[in-house]
Amino acid sequence: MPEVLKAPLVVEFPFTRSLGPVQSAFLTGLRERVVLGVKTHDGRTLVPPVEYDPVTAEELTELVHVGVTGTVTTWAWNPAPRRGQPLDTPFAWALVKLDNADTALLHALDAPGPEAVRTGMRVRVRWAEERVGAITDIACFEPYDGDEAQVRVHAGEFDDPVSGIIAQARLDYTYSPGRAQTAYIKALETERRAVGERCPSCRKVYVPPRGACPTCGVATAEQVEVGPRGTVTTFCIVNIKAKNLDIEVPYVYAHIALDGADLALHGRIGGIPYDQVRMGLRVEPVWTEGGRYPDHYRPTGEPDAEYDTYKELL
Repeated sequence: MPEVLKAPLVVEFPFTRSLGPVQSAFLTGLRERVVLGVKTHDGRTLVPPVEYDPVTAEELTELVHVGVTGTVTTWAWNPAPRRGQPLDTPFAWALVKLDNADTALLHALDAPGPEAVRTGMRVRVRWAEERVGAITDIACFEPYDGDEAQVRVHAGEFDDPVSGIIAQARLDYTYSPGRAQTAYIKALETERRAVGERCPSCRKVYVPPRGACPTCGVATAEQVEVGPRGTVTTFCIVNIKAKNLDIEVPYVYAHIALDGADLALHGRIGGIPYDQVRMGLRVEPVWTEGGRYPDHYRPTGEPDAEYDTYKELL
């Protein structure tokens, strides 16, 4: 069996959100080395604070200054920290109920080993040297043997309050296209051929192949060469420049049904003004030197395809 391709893949984007008055006060407080909770109407103190009671859905506004010391309620040892985690040496993930709070806060606990961690142990906040108004202003928790802090009412008012946060969302994983698409990719790269697979039941040809027919649910194995020419079935005009794509806007991205295929694939249309691209336009692939796949598709000069010949592929 031929080797199946695989490669590391990263999906990353910044997530931006605004903060309400309670969350703003909480994060601004961390910047100022103050931990705030919020009082519910039945007298509980929630840390981290929320703006609505999770039981009654009532709005919550009364902020309380809780301690920077607390008690571990449960924990799990992390022997191999990953990128972006609070510490780069082994540590414990711990739920810590801060003094005068009724709920626990999840954060890292710096300890020499799992034998040094236990449920019920006393800990305190270790503040980050540089604080910006984020949960990372608490660098971690560390073991502590002192007394409990006393609760104080806090108005939650600070100079220059934090009004929003930007979190970098990232997912690292290994992607494999599978047997069928590996064969498709290798045929494009080494022979500049588009190869699909035919369903043994409905006889439809899928490009790129999926290894199974999405209609019949049966495995596909019979390879069929399609194209290289095809028909634009539908398209969109792109007006926003992608960060990592060196293509000037506007440009056209289209669904293209290659001749002999029963599934349209994606491709960029070039060699024609963007406002002249149309459904039914006949196109062919354009390759660049050393390219592993077509750079774009351009008009062939043939008459447009009749609508009835591609309507089932829209």
